[in-house]
Amino acid sequence: MKIVIIGAGFTGVQLARRLINGKNDVVLIDNDEEIVRHASNRLDCDVICADGNSLETLENAGIAKADALVCVTSNDEVNMITCSLVDSVYPDLLKIARVRNYAYYTKNEDATRRHSENFTVNHRPLYGIDYMVHPDVEAAEAVVHAIEHGAVTDSIQFDNAPYELLRITVEKDSKFDGVALQNIRKLTDKRFLVAYLESGGNTSLPSGSTILRAGDCVGILMERANLSEFLGLCGAETKDVRKIALVGAGRIGTIVAEKLIHTERRNIFTKMLSFRKKVARDFIIVDSDETLAKAAAERFPNAKVFRADLTDEAFLKEEGLNKVDLVICATHNYEMNIVLAAYLESLGVQNSISIVSSSAFGDIARKIGIEVAVPIRDAVIDSIMSHLHGKSVTGIHTVNDGTLEIAEITITENSAVTGKMLKDISEPGKFLILMGMKKNTESYTIFGGMTVLDAGDKIVLITTSADNQHVLEKFGAKI
Repeated sequence: MKIVIIGAGFTGVQLARRLINGKNDVVLIDNDEEIVRHASNRLDCDVICADGNSLETLENAGIAKADALVCVTSNDEVNMITCSLVDSVYPDLLKIARVRNYAYYTKNEDATRRHSENFTVNHRPLYGIDYMVHPDVEAAEAVVHAIEHGAVTDSIQFDNAPYELLRITVEKDSKFDGVALQNIRKLTDKRFLVAYLESGGNTSLPSGSTILRAGDCVGILMERANLSEFLGLCGAETKDVRKIALVGAGRIGTIVAEKLIHTERRNIFTKMLSFRKKVARDFIIVDSDETLAKAAAERFPNAKVFRADLTDEAFLKEEGLNKVDLVICATHNYEMNIVLAAYLESLGVQNSISIVSSSAFGDIARKIGIEVAVPIRDAVIDSIMSHLHGKSVTGIHTVNDGTLEIAEITITENSAVTGKMLKDISEPGKFLILMGMKKNTESYTIFGGMTVLDAGDKIVLITTSADNQHVLEKFGAKI
């Protein structure tokens, strides 16, 4: 594939790197000379210093022969205008834009709903954008998922699946400590699958002979109802989270609060997100910005809202923030989130969740004791990658440092695996099928080696980044 990326910031560079590793032809455009020079030294692709919203620039970059345009500049309007401009000349080109302003989503949804009866297969998407990527919503979802698990572990959930993938640390002298994976099934009658192992700084796909050691982290695919049992086997436990302190009343904080605090108000977030039954909780919101704090107080009358500096230890102790069950650091200063979470834990807070910029910072956050780190930029890249792989790929998730990737795939007629049993297509060490859903059924299950894959079946697999291209091609995904 040939992909043109507008914006050579962190997201643009990381996206370009992943696409280059997948043997794609990438052109990166930015109008900042220093940023372009820096990107040129790091990437093996064409990097152009020019305005990306110029049709002449784009045509010189080969947009006429490209498969996709991805706009990830820091300016929403530039991203949208560029897609609209290209759509007017190249309507068949896939166009993806990162857009943070929720007002645009509101208008997009409302217009689509009003005119849905008039839409035809030839109707152009509003703004000329095939897919808008909104990182704050995905980050907020990850935060809420972690809270549902007692804020003790990272998790990946899948649509229509009773299973989810949880990252759990093996504690010393627990039942998993010193046990080979092939013997774990003797410890529980629950159905599960060990997807990956983090040990000694390396993340890999394990084999049956792999022995778990204290300090290792394992990714376990299990039913949600069995979380407590597996945490117990690893030496951990779920915790009842009742008193929560949310640091940051900006976009992410507002979404998190909307999902956790009982409110009668309905707005864009309630339309975009699936709401669970609200649980009564003692909720505190803190922000140093007067405007944001005031808006949060009006929006969430059932919460205690403070405008304050979280580094003020006297304030923390006076309001009892050092005794809450959980602190969520969700400001848009990602480095400060890590600092605040670690500081509050040093004062007595037992569990913390921090929004971080990338998986690299997520790893740092976990090493200093933060239970859950949500890498917002990786969520953006994963979302973009899932759209670029074609309609057969409905989701992409990176695992921690990006060594492994999880892909949700629909088997196509021309796939090399169609009509074959799992045991006949296995490649140990390269990929592992976690679960699947047969065509015309409504829920995922863990497949056995004798399961035959048919066109229309859906699977979730995990693969190494090095083998990503080979594996996705094998299952019929677009590369």
